Amino acid sequence: METRMIEQIQNRISQRSFNLFGFAPLMRAAVLIPLVEKDGKLHVLFEVRAQTLKRQPGEICFPGGKIDEGDESEQAAAIRETCEELGLEESDIQIIESLGILIPPYSSSIYSFVGKIHDYQKIAPNRAEVEEVFCVPLEFFLEEEPDVHYVHLAVKPEENFPFELIPQGKNYKWRSTKLPEFFYQYDGKIIWGLTARILYEFASLVK
Repeated sequence: METRMIEQIQNRISQRSFNLFGFAPLMRAAVLIPLVEKDGKLHVLFEVRAQTLKRQPGEICFPGGKIDEGDESEQAAAIRETCEELGLEESDIQIIESLGILIPPYSSSIYSFVGKIHDYQKIAPNRAEVEEVFCVPLEFFLEEEPDVHYVHLAVKPEENFPFELIPQGKNYKWRSTKLPEFFYQYDGKIIWGLTARILYEFASLVK
């Protein structure tokens, strides 16, 4: 009986496709760091989100979005979102490598992929989602360090939190931390937030 239960536990855990866990289910998203060739040099392509979007209108980002149940993989989701936002076909995109998974300090996980768009001229942004696209030479990110500023995160229990159930009660020493925020500035464009964090990881690896 005990052996059977151990096997059942092992099978249940091994069948889980996503093994990061925390206080809430993680919203899974996938993005593409698109490389394009212009004037004989590699550039990184960015989107400016449409002003009509509810989330982060007008901000600079990479193509990407939420991973749907119908997506075969995280990579497939990144390609699908890129095609939808930039008016491309799957054959227009060459995936180079997976960059990894970014876990921000809230309930989400972002799978990042590096890819090449074969023909920059074929890009036709979906205006419902993308206000404009622009490119920055890759060498800029390899040569320039971003400005770094910090955001402090602290725990704030709700008013009805049962302090009487924990040591030291209301005097309990909660952990706090600070997170770096990266800022790249190029030709009047400001790249920051999760996009800059992913970009910094990419540039650091390429260097």
